[in-house]
Amino acid sequence: MLKKLQLETTYPFQGLPELVAFDEGLFKAEGLDIEWTPRQEATYIVKADRNVTDWNEVSAFASHGSAAEGGHACLYNACEWGNYRRVDDSNNSSRQIGRRAIMTYGAIAVPPHSEIYTLQQLANIPVGVPYHAGTHYLAILLLEGFLPREAIKTCLAPNGGRRRFEALMSGELEATTLTEPYVTVAERAGCRIVASAFYHGTEVATPEVDGLTYLAFNRAVREAVVRINADKLKYLQYFIDYHKSDPLVAELTVNDLQPGRLQVANPSPIPEDELRRTYEWMKSWDMLQDVTLEELVDVEAQRLAHATL
Repeated sequence: MLKKLQLETTYPFQGLPELVAFDEGLFKAEGLDIEWTPRQEATYIVKADRNVTDWNEVSAFASHGSAAEGGHACLYNACEWGNYRRVDDSNNSSRQIGRRAIMTYGAIAVPPHSEIYTLQQLANIPVGVPYHAGTHYLAILLLEGFLPREAIKTCLAPNGGRRRFEALMSGELEATTLTEPYVTVAERAGCRIVASAFYHGTEVATPEVDGLTYLAFNRAVREAVVRINADKLKYLQYFIDYHKSDPLVAELTVNDLQPGRLQVANPSPIPEDELRRTYEWMKSWDMLQDVTLEELVDVEAQRLAHATL
């Protein structure tokens, strides 16, 4: 009998290997029956608001983690930084149990008419970011390399790349963050990419997910990683298909997307030194409240899930 796991829904930019493992029967081959549970879209932020500049005023569960926190899913993935905060804010003892397989590509973009060409020119200009999502933290890290902290400004941008792209083009935002396929959409519209980088994500599980179950999950994901790396053009089609209701994406072909922006590797434990550095960095920005370093990860489940791979 297959073991049922309720996963929060995901998108290719953050969960392509899991989508491939599901579609190609790799989870079932490992004895897992995956059921996708929608995120609570009623909590999504759908409008930019330049007056909201404090991430602590915004729920960490506005997008990622909402289904799990509401008791409707037992596993989800999102950016590593945001998951530190979600563990901090969780009321159901959710913990991280390892890094996901995909490294998300994120970018800071400005509209075609902008006179901004470098990160230095973003001094004291609010960059619209989806607070507690990956590109929120990525934007600050990128800006830190060029600006003093007091010159780094952000404001609230909506969840979803299409909404942020629209806010950029309409003039609601002077700069914002995007992931694929909307980085490509923005470039085709004449937008300028000021900076970009890859970032890690992690899996967060409720206590019902044990290490051996996650080990089976990871075996399926590892096979998906092999298949993606063997034929990136084939799997880049997911980035188009998952947004086919958007005509700006539907008109793309895989030849418009850059294979180098799709990077996947085997899921792994979170290295202790990186865990500590990230924790201390987030504390320095008042991005974490009460959680201790030791509470961020289910260490035993993570050890079991990766010990024999």
